[in-house]
Formats: sequence, C-alpha cells, structure tokens
Amino acid sequence: MAAWIPDDIGDQSGRTFVITGANSGIGLEAARELVRAGAHVVMAVRDTDKGAQAATAISDGARGSTEVRRLDLADLSSVRAFAADLDGPVDVLINNAGLMAIPERRTADGFEMQVGTNFLGHFALTGLLLDVLTDRVVTLSSAAHRMGSINLDDLNWRRRRYQRWFAYGQSKLADLMFAYELEHRFVAAESPLRSMAAHPGYSATNLQSRTESVQDFAMGVLNKVIAQGPAMGAQPTLYAATMPDLPGGTYIGPSGFQEISGPPVPVGSTAASHDREVQARLWDLAAELTGVTPRIRSGARP
Repeated sequence: MAAWIPDDIGDQSGRTFVITGANSGIGLEAARELVRAGAHVVMAVRDTDKGAQAATAISDGARGSTEVRRLDLADLSSVRAFAADLDGPVDVLINNAGLMAIPERRTADGFEMQVGTNFLGHFALTGLLLDVLTDRVVTLSSAAHRMGSINLDDLNWRRRRYQRWFAYGQSKLADLMFAYELEHRFVAAESPLRSMAAHPGYSATNLQSRTESVQDFAMGVLNKVIAQGPAMGAQPTLYAATMPDLPGGTYIGPSGFQEISGPPVPVGSTAASHDREVQARLWDLAAELTGVTPRIRSGARP
C-alpha cells in the first residue's frame, strides 16, 4: 500500500478542531492541513498576536477557517476560562502544545512546568471539554516516553533532584498513559468518543531551542542532520485525528528507523505505558491536582 500523505485527508468541511500550541511547529502544520481540507480550526495559543499572524498565513486561499483563542496550559484558571468560552460542538481535540527539557520552573498552580503543561493542563482541558466533543481526542506523546517513569509520590519533583530530561520523559509517558486510560473509560461507558495518541518522531521545531543550555546548540546540529521538518512531524497527528475507522487507543508515529521519521503508521509503546493500575492511579492523581474530574457520558458506541 502507498504511504499515507496529507492529501489522503478526507473533506473536513463542517468539522471543528481545537489544537493547542497551534501557532508554530507541528501544531501550526496540522492546522494548515486541516484548514486546507475545509475544517474550522480553533488555534489555542498563549500569544494571541502570534496566533493571529499564524492564522492569517495558513488561511489565505484555504477552504476552511480559523479562530484564535488564548490558552495558557500552565495556568488552570486560563484552561477553565478557555473551556467556558468555547462554543461547541468540537469534533476533535488535539492536545499538542508542550515543553521539552527546560530548566526547573513552576506553573501558576505550583506544578513542575513540564508535567504541568504537557500533561496536567491537557488533562484538565480534556475533562472540561468532554461534554462538547463529538469524535475523538488526540494526545501528543514522544519517543521519550521510553525513558520516563511515573512517580506518583512526587509527580511534581518537589522531593527529588530535578532532572530535565527525565522530567520530560515522565510528562510524555503521562500523556500516553492518559490517552490509553481515556480510551479504557470511553469503552467502559460505551461512549462514541475515541482517544488516540501520536508522536512526531524527531522533528525540527522550536522545542529544541528552549533548554537554555549548551544542549540547544547540540540539538540545533541534530535538527540539520537527522530531523525531519515540522510538516512531516505533523503527519502522525493528522492521521490520528482524521482517519475515519481508526480504532480508539491507537498510537501513531513515523514508520522509519527508530520511529525518527517517515510516513505515519500505528506503533507500539513500552510495557510501562500499558500498566492499567498506574494509568488509573495517575488519572485519580491528576483529577485531585487539577480539581477536574472528567465525566464521560455514555452512549451507543458505533
């Protein structure tokens, strides 16, 4: 079979997508292709001025439309405000925004910045939008989930010595386990909704320039040598978000060597990511920390 490409995306007219972090990198490229296919894309971004510039750039001549709304995943009050102001229905939520290997920082709510932004902010956002969702949730993980482990007793790195890469790995493992647990709960409730996960492989984006260390230079070199561009990096997201008959719980990544690059295909993940007990405990912990308890409505599953 021929490799999947964005031209294979069906007509998305009349469908609404919410994409976090849609003003640059993979999120922007996903938004570009969805608008080209006729969708209405809500670009959920921290900087609405940059978001407006990005929206103008991808909307020119496109069949679909864009809308820019402010969302700071590192501030739960912003997450709640975004969800409260959003007009439904929303067909697909794409939990894309993220931080990678940054120095130790805290969110407005006191969470370690990477787990707070990458996981807890998206957990809260998803929970608050469940009532207006009609199709699926796509949560972005990373091949770095393989180096992650979930410390339920110190998720926010208060008692451990902070290690930026292991904090990143934990946050991306948490994203993947959340996607799997969400699907388990959809199935149990016989909900028509589906939960997917995706990872972009090694894609050259601005994530690699924010470590504020010598690692920025090293990753800049790797970006030029082995990384694929953000348009290719967005393909697993687009596949997970638009393939009509894709089973819930599928994890999509690049098909090439070590899942670094290549067209999107279903891929595997670590045994730890499938630990049902930890998935459930992580869900409960996230609900406690964020104050958001996702309520999944039942319904006839197709």
